[in-house]
Amino acid sequence: MAGRVNLAQRVMDAAAAPIAEIGLELVDVELVREGQSVFLRLYIDKPGGVDLDDCTAVNHLVDPLIDQQLDIHAHDYLEVSSPGLERPLKTDRDFVRYQGEWVELTCYKALDGHKNFQGKLAPCSAEMICLEMEDGALSRFPRDRVARVRRMVRF
Repeated sequence: MAGRVNLAQRVMDAAAAPIAEIGLELVDVELVREGQSVFLRLYIDKPGGVDLDDCTAVNHLVDPLIDQQLDIHAHDYLEVSSPGLERPLKTDRDFVRYQGEWVELTCYKALDGHKNFQGKLAPCSAEMICLEMEDGALSRFPRDRVARVRRMVRF
């Protein structure tokens, strides 16, 4: 799972603590080009999910921090959003928080003839991501072979 762009990491480092002080978690920061525009996106979360008021509060909190303290002007738009129900899991904290929940894991290259796996997230280590498969078997995936892990909504 690839590292974050330097500018996004600077925003993450500077904004995480002030956002935590208002009871929210800064989950991810990305700088992306969409058409002719560049978006600086901050993804926030809290138990029970975030609402428009949370996004507005974070926007008002970090906009001056980004413009004045960090002097970052590489974006056209600042967006604050929820990571969504099927959010990607990226940090060790994510892997602990979502243990026991259904996830989809995608590998860079096929393992045993498959690249995509679904199961309940089991306790992981620094080297392995573990899934309890539907049949109860425990499968282990080396982290350096995992491209993405994201939550799944199952009905």
